[in-house]
Amino acid sequence: MAPELSVAEQAALTSGRDAWHTTPVESAGIPAITVTDGPHGVRLTANPADMLRGQPATCFPPAVATASTWDPVLLWRMGEALGEECRSMDVAVLLGPGINLKRSPLGGRNFEYFSEDPLLAGVLATQWVLGLQSHDVGATVKHFAVNNQETDRMRISADVDERTLREMYLRAFHRVVTQARPWTMMCAYNKINGVYASQDPWLLTQVLRDEWGYEGVIMSDWGAVADRVAAVAAGLDLTMPGPDNGGDKALESAVDDGGLDKVLLARNAARVAALVDKAAARRPFSYDRDAHHALAREIAGRAIVLLKNDALPGDERGLLPLDPAAAGSIAVLGEFARTPRYQGGGSSLMNPTRLDNALDEITASTSATVRFAPGYTVSDGLGDAAEAGQDQDLLAQAAALAGDSDVALVFVGSEHETEGADRTGIDLPAAHLALIEQVTRANPRTVVILSNGAVLATTPWDAAVPALIEGWLLGQAGGGAIADVLFGRVNPSGRLAETIPLKLADHPSYLDFPGEHGHVRYSDGLYVGYRGFDSRELEVAYPFGFGLSYTTFGYGEASAVSGEHGLEVRVPVTNTGERDGREVVQLYLSLPDSAVTRARRELKAFASVDIEAGQTVEVTLTVARDDLAYWDIRLDRWVVEGGEYHCHVGASSRDLRATAVVTVAGDEIRIPLTADSTLGEWLEDPRGAQAIGQVFGGLAGEDSPMAAFFADPTMMMFLRATPLSRMGNFQGSPLTPETIAKLVAAAND
Repeated sequence: MAPELSVAEQAALTSGRDAWHTTPVESAGIPAITVTDGPHGVRLTANPADMLRGQPATCFPPAVATASTWDPVLLWRMGEALGEECRSMDVAVLLGPGINLKRSPLGGRNFEYFSEDPLLAGVLATQWVLGLQSHDVGATVKHFAVNNQETDRMRISADVDERTLREMYLRAFHRVVTQARPWTMMCAYNKINGVYASQDPWLLTQVLRDEWGYEGVIMSDWGAVADRVAAVAAGLDLTMPGPDNGGDKALESAVDDGGLDKVLLARNAARVAALVDKAAARRPFSYDRDAHHALAREIAGRAIVLLKNDALPGDERGLLPLDPAAAGSIAVLGEFARTPRYQGGGSSLMNPTRLDNALDEITASTSATVRFAPGYTVSDGLGDAAEAGQDQDLLAQAAALAGDSDVALVFVGSEHETEGADRTGIDLPAAHLALIEQVTRANPRTVVILSNGAVLATTPWDAAVPALIEGWLLGQAGGGAIADVLFGRVNPSGRLAETIPLKLADHPSYLDFPGEHGHVRYSDGLYVGYRGFDSRELEVAYPFGFGLSYTTFGYGEASAVSGEHGLEVRVPVTNTGERDGREVVQLYLSLPDSAVTRARRELKAFASVDIEAGQTVEVTLTVARDDLAYWDIRLDRWVVEGGEYHCHVGASSRDLRATAVVTVAGDEIRIPLTADSTLGEWLEDPRGAQAIGQVFGGLAGEDSPMAAFFADPTMMMFLRATPLSRMGNFQGSPLTPETIAKLVAAAND
C-alpha cells in the first residue's frame, strides 16, 4: 500500500464503486477491477438496470451436479474454462465456489453447494479454484461460514459448538485456503454464535489469517455488513456492493477519534490494492463456445446418477441403456423434457450461450419413433420453473401415449430452488407424482428422469419404476447429457454427494431447521447427513456415495499402512462386466474404541477410476495425517488419536467391499489437571497419581472415614468421579484449598 493514500482514500478503497467494481484511486494508479457472480458460469450483467440477466456465457452444471462426478480433474477443467470466459469479459474475480455443507435437504441454495461431506466438498472446490486461477482470475470461496439456510439468512445466528464448527463447517474452507490459496474469501450474511460473520475477529483474523495463514482479500457478501467499523477491525477488507459513503465517513471518523486503529484500515486497503495489482496479469482471451458447451455436456453426463436399473420379467439385463438402433416407439413425457430445469434461481442465474433440451436430443439419438406429451404445465422464469400445474387432459394424453409405446421416459422434478428461500418439503409436486402413477400403470417399461437442485423423496413411488435417473440441474447441455446416458454413449458413473432419505423426518437436521426467533441450533452436531443416518443405522432410500453403472465392479482384499504423514490404503478393483466403465472407490474410516464421540464412519479419501471391461486396477487411497485429527476442546487444538483404525473401502457409505485394520500412533497429549479434575483423572495421570499418592499415603492404617473410603472398592468408584475440590468437604480429608493449589502446581509444573 503506497503511503501517499489518505485515510479517506483508504476508506473508499475498502468498499465498492458500485455493484460489480472496486473503487479506483486514480491518484495512486489503482484502477477499478470487475467482480461478478458465479459459480457455475460468468454472470456479467449486460445492463445495469437488469441485475438478473447477464451476458451470454456457458451455463455449466451447478455444484449439486458437479459434486456427483466425484472427479477433481473434471472440476479443474471446469474452473479453467470459467477462467477463460472471465478473461474474455475482463472479469478479475469470479464469485465462487460455494462450499457450505448441505446440513438440510431443505436448503434453498443447496444447488450451489457441493455436498453434506466436508472432504468431498473441499477436494472438489480446491481443484475448481486452481483451475480458475490458472488463468490469473481470482476465485471467491464462499460463504464463510456456517451459511446453511436461506430462512432469515441476513440475521440468523447459527449456534454450533466449536468441535462441530471446526470438523464439519470450517474443514472444507481450510482445505481450499491452504491448498489453493484463493485470491478472495466471502464472508456470510449470518451470525455464528451470536456474532455477525462480517465482524467476527475470531473467524476472520484468528482462524482464517493467524491459524490458516490466509493472505488474500476478505470481502463481504452483498449487503452483509451491519457495522463497517467493526467489520474492518475484525479483518474484513472489502465491503460490497458500493458505494458506501456513510460507511467510508464512519471509518474516517473512527480513525480520527481513535475508535479504530489507523494501521488496521491501512492494512485492509493494502490488501485490496494488492488484489487489483495481481489482476493486472490478465490478458485478453477468446474462448471456443462450442468447446465449452461440449465440456458442459461431458460434465453433465458424468454427474448423472443411475439410482435404479431393474430387469423386467423375461429380460436378462436392466431396462437401460436403450438401444438407439431398435425399432419401435418411445414416449417422452413431462414438460421438463421440452422446457428443461437446468439451473436454480438467484444471483447465479445464467443467460446460456445455447440450451439443449432432452426431447430434441432423444429424438436425434434413435431410429425409434419419438412422441411427446407434456403431462403437466409449468410456469417458466428464465429457466427456473416456478409452478407445476396438474391438468387432467394432459395427464390422460400422457398415459395413453405411454400405453401405446414400447418405452416411456418420464421427466419430473422439483418446482424451484432459489437463493433467498428454503424449500418446504422434499416431495415431488402433485402433478408429477400423478404423472408417474398413471404412466407406470400404462407401461411397466418406464424410466423416470429427475431434475432437481436438492434431494427429492423417491419413496414409495420408485417401487413401481424399473429405472430411475437422478439428473439434478445439469446446465445448458443437460439435455444432450441425458440422451447420452439413456442410449449408453456415456456409461453412468455419478455418485450421490448427499443421502436420499426415506422421509424428511428421518434427517438429522429435522428437529432444528430452520430455527426460530433469530437462532438455529445445530443439534445434529457432528452427525451431518450420512454420518447421522449411518451412526443410527437408519434405513435410507439411497445412501451417500451410491450410484449404479451399466457394468459391475469387484473389489479384492484391501491393505493399509500407517506412516508419519498418514495412511495409504490399496485395493484391487476389477471391472467384471462387459462395458468399459468408471468406478468411484471410496474410503471410510472408523475407530471403534475411540475415547471421543465420532460418527460411525467418515469419508477420508476417494478416487474416480476408469477401468476397461475385464481389467483390474490397483487403486491407492491416501489420507493425510491431518485428516485423521479431531478437535480437542480441552486443548483447543487438533489431535490425532492413536488406535486400531478400520479402513473400509467400497462403493458407498453402505456398500463396503473390503476392510483393512491399521494401527495409528497417536499424538502425545496431556490434559492439564485442575481443582475440578476428578480423582479418577488425577489417578490416571502419572504425575497426578504421584502427587495424590503423597497426600493420601499417610491415611493408610488410619481409623478415619476417608481411610475407609479408600479401602472400600465401591466407595472408590464414587470417589473417582468426584472433583478434587469437592473432596475437601469430606470428613477426614487432607485436601485443604492450599493443599489442592500445591497439587495442581506440582502436577502441571
